Amino acid sequence: MRPSGRAPDMMRPVEIIPHVNPHAEGSALVKFGATHVLVTASVEERLPPWLRGKGEGWVTAEYGMLPRATHTRGEREAARGKQSGRTQEIQRLIGRSLRAVTDLALLGERQITLDCDVLQADGGTRTAAISGAWVALRLALDRIHAATPFAADPLERAVAAVSCGIFKGVPILDLDYAEDSAAATDGNFVLTSDDHLVEVQATAERAPFDEETLLRLLRLARIGCAEIFASQRAAVGR
Repeated sequence: MRPSGRAPDMMRPVEIIPHVNPHAEGSALVKFGATHVLVTASVEERLPPWLRGKGEGWVTAEYGMLPRATHTRGEREAARGKQSGRTQEIQRLIGRSLRAVTDLALLGERQITLDCDVLQADGGTRTAAISGAWVALRLALDRIHAATPFAADPLERAVAAVSCGIFKGVPILDLDYAEDSAAATDGNFVLTSDDHLVEVQATAERAPFDEETLLRLLRLARIGCAEIFASQRAAVGR
């Protein structure tokens, strides 16, 4: 039995609330159970120097946790003067995941920054951030298109992410903190709505795992992402 009482293939309640920030071109509050992440998409009509003049845009991400997102207060990384390796890894993952489903040439010479701020953490913050970032990006692109239509939709498909792992010998979907901290194998799967893989992160925390275990986790990830895709579609109204 999982600590939450969920079945092995059961997600936590998923909720994505769009348009939560009136100042941002796109925004969403994504909830995977007790994990809550605020995502805003900011559009800038400028590019990093290394991309200028190439006729294409850029999608990037920043990630951070509020000091009391967890049970004890965490120090702000700005106060330390540098980001942790974990933060850098996660925001690069978010950026890669969104660029994988975006046609940067159709985007034009503009940059969209996705700020992912963890308000409350209970496991799966990076997967919730990716899933919410797609909604914020979709809304931002719709806003651009309303003012200056694209030749075609730069956002080719949806992308979502979910965690899976081995807990007490059983493959389970969407780990909360109690499960993640005790999992023998921990994985994060980033999938597209047309059933392709963007990234798979799977680590044996204790004993090594075999190919069949990896495939079982992937099958669970597909179940979870199907539910997330439905929530994304409802959030953007399409």
